[in-house]
Amino acid sequence: MAANNRRMSGKKGAQVGSGGQRRRGLEGKGPTPPAEMRKGHKKNRVANAKAKQAVRRPVARGRGGKGTSEMVVGRNPVVEALREGVPAVTLYVQQFIDNDERVREALQLVADRGGVHLMEAPRPELDRMTNGLNHQGLVLQVPPYEYAHPEDLANAAYDHGEDPLIVALDGVTDPRNLGAAVRSVSAFGGHGVLVPERRAAGMTAGAWKSSAGTAARTPVARCTNLTRALEAYKKQGIAVVGLAADGEHEVGDLQALGGPVVIVVGSEGKGLSRLVGETCDFRVRIPMPGGAESLNAGVAAGIVLYEAARRRA
Repeated sequence: MAANNRRMSGKKGAQVGSGGQRRRGLEGKGPTPPAEMRKGHKKNRVANAKAKQAVRRPVARGRGGKGTSEMVVGRNPVVEALREGVPAVTLYVQQFIDNDERVREALQLVADRGGVHLMEAPRPELDRMTNGLNHQGLVLQVPPYEYAHPEDLANAAYDHGEDPLIVALDGVTDPRNLGAAVRSVSAFGGHGVLVPERRAAGMTAGAWKSSAGTAARTPVARCTNLTRALEAYKKQGIAVVGLAADGEHEVGDLQALGGPVVIVVGSEGKGLSRLVGETCDFRVRIPMPGGAESLNAGVAAGIVLYEAARRRA
């Protein structure tokens, strides 16, 4: 009997007081992270190498030039940018980040979109990349925007047998107004938006968001000197129409809007600069019975574009 007890005492089994360790061990640790985020995985090494190259790669310049790479910082801004389809190169995720709903959504959006690198980085590295901004563990790198050349906008219209319909922005510095103008141009069948290189908003992540995705199909051109670019359009027979509170014509009366035209919108408050105003063939005003002093650039462009589209219909 004693021998039998010795044989049975050698058997393995659950011990009293284990605290459910075996049960917890079977519960798992959640969904497997993407291969690009698994340290040591081949895809992780490739993604890290490509991300570093993208950050260090010098900016090339084409006919219209390129913008600069931009960082979208913070959990809410990153998620919103990904939802709106803002172009992205790399999503940087802080090591050992608290995995809340926004982080999970950002990772899911990147996985669904494809073509965006995932790179895990320690907090000090993200602090350095963002110059100490409150990134909350998420940083999205937006690629440089490829601007068109001013000639490309008119040529695109001619290629389709249409009269050019272009909006030029003079001194508009809010990217949201640029995005709204792009959206209006797309809605009313225009051929693009022209902006100067200096003292003007560019195609940033904020402009992309305001365009509601239309920036993917409506080109934005950039010029070194807006006055010279408008003069070049005039030599092609394109009328230049500037919006001004004291314009000589009302927008509903101007016949020139039915033909090839560039609509120039100035900044809210300051309006058109002197040289640009002198370059315009016509200056039009938008009647405002409500008594408002001015409209923002996106709204003003939309009103004049509607009139131009109505005359072309």
